[in-house]
Amino acid sequence: MRTDVVGASGVRISVLTGGDPGGGASGPDTPDTTPAILFLHGWAQSARAWHTQLTDPDLAGRFPLAAMDLRGHGCSDVPDGGYDDPAAWADDVAAVLRLLGRPTVLVGWSYGGLVITDYLRVYGTRGLAGLVLVGAITEIGRGRPGGSVGPAMASALPDALSDDPAVALPALTGLAEGMTARPVPGSTTQALLGATLAVPPAVRGALFRRDVDSADVLEAVDVPTLVLHGDADAVVDITAGEYAAGKIPGAVTRWWSGVGHVPFVESAPEFDTTLLRFAGRQAVGGLDGRAER
Repeated sequence: MRTDVVGASGVRISVLTGGDPGGGASGPDTPDTTPAILFLHGWAQSARAWHTQLTDPDLAGRFPLAAMDLRGHGCSDVPDGGYDDPAAWADDVAAVLRLLGRPTVLVGWSYGGLVITDYLRVYGTRGLAGLVLVGAITEIGRGRPGGSVGPAMASALPDALSDDPAVALPALTGLAEGMTARPVPGSTTQALLGATLAVPPAVRGALFRRDVDSADVLEAVDVPTLVLHGDADAVVDITAGEYAAGKIPGAVTRWWSGVGHVPFVESAPEFDTTLLRFAGRQAVGGLDGRAER
């Protein structure tokens, strides 16, 4: 189901929902303390990237689920500005959290990890039950270790930001092909490419014109955090995940061998089971602090 909320400066934010976003299912396995799960997609993608998770019967049966289209992406409004303002991103996320109406596990993929740090910078961990960083950046700008990119992204820039199709299309095609390390259907790669092409070039460029240091934000995190990263990720280097895990107190890590930038697609059953286990623990009192490898 798709619904809308009003984010920063009146921007309409589109949200896909699964499970029971109004209050969660009832029963012995879904107590009132069950958190919601909110998925944040990556640069030039959309909420549809999380289709498998939103329709997973185990996740949907236990948790209220939602995936938002970031401003300028998918079915959300495309404002002229706000892309360099942490408060705008934070307020957009806060609007969706109000819709969910309960403590929430934020799952941030790729650029979605940076949006999580924007929320933390403004609101701290208010309303959060936990964090999951998936192939994520938490910083951006030259020399920022939390924003280290891999060869697929490095080779796509700056052409991927061009408004000239003859320049942008080859770069974006190469990036889409470089997102996965394991074989996936051609339709999946084309869907990733299509989502990127649907984001206006001006927005694609604006998201990169930021310089964000998040060390202090990460060090202040006081909710359970899981950092997931494929060791074959060619878009966001695994060192970005290592940096975030090293800064966040008590962060649990899981590095997946032979997996690229979209583990929730390349290894969906394992990803969904891992998320189910993590989110379930937040309903009963937290993680035990051991790294998962």
